[in-house]
Amino acid sequence: MNTRSRKLVLASAITLALASISGAVVAESLSLDVVEARQESQISTTYMLSPYLRADDIDVSVDAGTATLSGTVEEDVNKELAQQIALGVSGIKTVDNQILVKADYVPSARESQERSFGEVVDDATITATVKSKLLWSKNTDGLDIHVDTRMGKVTLQGTAENGAAKELAARMAMNTRGVASVDNQLVVAAPKPKSAVADVDSEHDTSQEIADTWITTKVKSTYMYSSNVENDDISVSTNDGNVTLSGKVSSGAERELATELAQNVRGVKSVNAKALTF
Repeated sequence: MNTRSRKLVLASAITLALASISGAVVAESLSLDVVEARQESQISTTYMLSPYLRADDIDVSVDAGTATLSGTVEEDVNKELAQQIALGVSGIKTVDNQILVKADYVPSARESQERSFGEVVDDATITATVKSKLLWSKNTDGLDIHVDTRMGKVTLQGTAENGAAKELAARMAMNTRGVASVDNQLVVAAPKPKSAVADVDSEHDTSQEIADTWITTKVKSTYMYSSNVENDDISVSTNDGNVTLSGKVSSGAERELATELAQNVRGVKSVNAKALTF
C-alpha cells in the first residue's frame, strides 16, 4: 500500500473513531438530560402533592446530581421540607437550597378556579375513601349513593332507606380525613320490593360468616381514614365476629367513636372497648 493510500485509510479510521466517540457522547448527554428531567419532574410533582408546599412558588433544576431550589416560602420548616423531599429522589446527591423565607409571604393568587393537581388527587382520594367506608358499613353497603368531592367538600347523592341511614352516611363522610364539609343530598326512599328468589339469596348470604381477618382489616382501615381517631394507638382483634379494642385514646369521646365505627363494619356482632384507656 502506497503512502497516499495509508494516509487515506488512517484519516478514515480517525474520522470513524471520532464519529463513534461523538455519537457516544451525544447519546450519554441525551440520557443524562432525560434522567435530570425525570428528577426535576419527580421533585416538582411531590411539591404539588404536598399540602404544605403546593401553594408556594418553588422552582427546581437538576444538574449532575445537584438539585437547585429557588423561590419563596412562608416558614423555615417549609424550606427544610422542600430540601428533604429533593434529597429523597434517587440520584440526587446534594441540594443547593436558595429558597427565601418571608414571614409575610402570600402565594400568588390563582388566575382561575381550577383545582391544582394536588387538590385533584386529594379529592379523588377522599371520594374513594368515603365510598369504601360506605361499602364496608353494614348500614350503608346496599344504598345507592354517588360520592363527589371538590376542594374537600363532599356531595352525597342518591337514595337512603331511612333518615338514620342518610344521617349515618353523612357522619361517615364528615369523619374522613381531608373532608371540609358534607352536602347531604340523599333522598329517603323505601327500598324496592324483593322477589322470593332474592329473599332466599339474601338469607343465604347473611348466614355466611364474614372472615375475622377481613373484619379486623376493615376496622383498622376505617380508623386510618378517620379524622378523629388515632389508629396507631388502637389494637384490633376479632374472634367469630366479636371485635376487641385495646390501647390508648385521648378521651371518652374518641373511645365512643372508635366503638361506633367498629360496630358499623359488616360482620361485626359486638365490640368490646373496655381495654381502651385514656
